[in-house]
Amino acid sequence: MSTDTSFRQKTITGVIWNFLQLISQYGIRAGTTFLLAWFLVPADFGLMAEIAVFFAIANSVMDSGFVQALIRKKEVSLLDYSTVFYTNLLLGVLAYLLLFASAPAIGSFFNEPRLVLLVRVAGLVVIINSFQLVQVADLTRKMDFKAQFRVTLPATLLSGIAAVTLAILGYGIWSMVAQMLISALAITVFYWIVNRWRPLLAFSKESFLELFGFGSKLFVSGLTDTVFNNLYVVVIGRLFSAIEAGYYFFGMQIETIVISLLLGVVQNVTYPALATLQDDNESLKQVYRKIILTVSYVVFPAMISLVVLAEPLFRLFLKDDWLPAVPYLQLICIIGLMYPLHSINLNILKVKGRSDLFLYVEFVKKGIEAGSLILSLPFGIFGILVGQIVGSVLAYIPNIYFSKKLIGYSIGEQARDVFPTLMVATATGVFMYLVDMALPFGGFLEIIVCGSLGLLVYMSANRLLKIQGQPLMLQIFREQWNRRSAGHD
Repeated sequence: MSTDTSFRQKTITGVIWNFLQLISQYGIRAGTTFLLAWFLVPADFGLMAEIAVFFAIANSVMDSGFVQALIRKKEVSLLDYSTVFYTNLLLGVLAYLLLFASAPAIGSFFNEPRLVLLVRVAGLVVIINSFQLVQVADLTRKMDFKAQFRVTLPATLLSGIAAVTLAILGYGIWSMVAQMLISALAITVFYWIVNRWRPLLAFSKESFLELFGFGSKLFVSGLTDTVFNNLYVVVIGRLFSAIEAGYYFFGMQIETIVISLLLGVVQNVTYPALATLQDDNESLKQVYRKIILTVSYVVFPAMISLVVLAEPLFRLFLKDDWLPAVPYLQLICIIGLMYPLHSINLNILKVKGRSDLFLYVEFVKKGIEAGSLILSLPFGIFGILVGQIVGSVLAYIPNIYFSKKLIGYSIGEQARDVFPTLMVATATGVFMYLVDMALPFGGFLEIIVCGSLGLLVYMSANRLLKIQGQPLMLQIFREQWNRRSAGHD
């Protein structure tokens, strides 16, 4: 079997197993989120939104880019793994101690005393997560997403059941804290059962410096990204109310679940796979063109369909007090249209080992987004969301500049690749909206009819116009089907 064929089959197998992992994990998480929203109030989600940014920052500090550095490195030793393990553990403890100490200040900032205990208890998740990162890196390097599927499915299910049970019993926001802690603990335990890697009683200063040299820039850029991604929640929670922060946070959770499912499967598999092609610019460009075509083919219609069906979904699955969150979700989904382009172009910088450019691009982008936020503040929450859309579009420019410079994938080529798909997805969304307005019934049947007709129109239009994303997606499934029929694992 040729190296190219082996590479393709290994990547396709990884895509399938990672897709199963993500669809089960995020499917359960979506179901849990809707069930929790039924038993909790928007203000509960608002409180969790106000502290989520601090957990995200602490997790970034704990990781510090070492996992990405491990995945990218061509040859990794047991000493490298052990060095990263002990580093993550130490950083996790330090991050939690900072959270614990800053809890009163966080509560004071939001004028919410309950946040002090919430931060100190929920913050334990950072220490728990530090035990699992090297296990994840090891399995990802092996592209063993089947093992990861066996870990995340039961853990997500267990934590979801626990959270919903506590919500029914009246524990309010603590049900969400329990979900976070139980999920992290179960995933960590299952990883150590499934994967045989164990740390050595050794630490290498040379290994630390080498991995930190690459990972530190990803850490700073990732930390910047984390702060800015959560900055809108902080601003809304500080300037408006916990209820409005809850609406925004809930909309972000739904959009993130969909984006993580559709984009995460490609990102998780292609980064370790493409790291092996980092020195072949022409091959990288061709593969990335296929990735963008395939991801756009899936993400664009998903986001636009969610815009159209947001209100019917909320009326079907949630109480009426959540209906004000509908426009939040719709605007957030429009922002989500840009995520594939941002993420995949940044991935090019990581694969090429240019973490310095990665950091530079993130600073430029965040400057653009900060300017958009400041200018949109006088226009209220919805003005802030529209400003976020504008900022996301403008921030794409520095992304694409370095993709052109490194592998010759220009903005004109990317536009030609994704614009037809975007137009078809938008036209399909308009069609679904008109169908929805004409239907004499609502509820579950309304969603099924609109969704089914939209899917039929979208696929037919792609086939008629010969847009490349559809045959590429079908090719992935055909190759995997043929591989399994031939008796491969």
